[in-house]
Amino acid sequence: MQYIDDYRNNTHIQTLARAINRKVAHEWNIMEICGGQTYAIARYRLEDLLPPEVRLLHGPGCPVCVTSEEVIDHALDIARHPEVILASFGDMMRVPGNETDLLHLKAQGADIRLLYSPLDAVELAAANPAREVVFFAVGFETTIPVHLAALQEARRRKMTNFSLLCSFFAVAPAMEMIVQQPDNRVDGFLAAGHVCAITGNAACRRLAARYKHPVIITGFEPVDLLYGLYRCICQLERNEAQVENAYKRAVPENGNTVAQALMNDALDTVGCKWRGIGYIPDSGFVLKAKYSAYDATGKFPFENTKHLTNTRCISGEIMKGKLCTADCHCFGTECTPEHPAGAPMVSAEGVCAAYYRYRQP
Repeated sequence: MQYIDDYRNNTHIQTLARAINRKVAHEWNIMEICGGQTYAIARYRLEDLLPPEVRLLHGPGCPVCVTSEEVIDHALDIARHPEVILASFGDMMRVPGNETDLLHLKAQGADIRLLYSPLDAVELAAANPAREVVFFAVGFETTIPVHLAALQEARRRKMTNFSLLCSFFAVAPAMEMIVQQPDNRVDGFLAAGHVCAITGNAACRRLAARYKHPVIITGFEPVDLLYGLYRCICQLERNEAQVENAYKRAVPENGNTVAQALMNDALDTVGCKWRGIGYIPDSGFVLKAKYSAYDATGKFPFENTKHLTNTRCISGEIMKGKLCTADCHCFGTECTPEHPAGAPMVSAEGVCAAYYRYRQP
């Protein structure tokens, strides 16, 4: 329990909060990138410990939140094929496409399964050789290697009835897009420690050097986050812009080279659409041609002619740091976890769901 209790210790939390209050002399906007960080900030009400000069902005959050309506619609179309078993993690089930979601389609009779691991989907395919099992694989660099491990296992077993529908994203290009916005308000970043544990810190160093924003790599417990904020504020007050690894217990400088090799072997980098945010160059991944036999987009081509994106949802502007949940007229009324209007109200790591659960008056 050391890495839980120590990093939730109230004495440490209060000491860091006092240090932040003493250090701040100017107004700063700091963005945490990961939804796991946002969840912890809301759950532990860390903003209540900060001086009014420090404002937290909430970034792209989680891959569930930024998977586009078009990709959801493709998953829905695949699930309607009678020979298909479509599987995914539970938090994808209620993410709305342009007209409906996977949970409603499941209620109508489609064979849609909630699984805990993509490797379970491989076993599902082995147990159902007459069916095509499609795993709806969604992830940042943190979880992409897990999906690719399942692909490699299916390939090793020479399975022909298993495929992935991929919605994979790279985090660093989204950070770069945010700071390139003409009305960008971000002064510094808290980078996601689990992403950097895979990728290493090179992309953060390039971003800090090019855009002169400090980037602090942090974990997800209260002490981690407050220490990251303290280190970021120290740099901002000194007019510095460096990368600091404040999560060394989990993040080596060069990341996980085995996972990187797996990604380099299986994936090509492409531009892609982030839900609510728009197209970001070099921010997505697709399976390489040599893995086409396991690519659901080739097995089940889909032309989406529906463009009914919910214009009420402002989550894209929230995830770019321009607005907050208090600016949304639907938040907590038309949009709730039971009836989400946008993806960030679905995932537990989405900013809207976290603030609905922990920051409601």
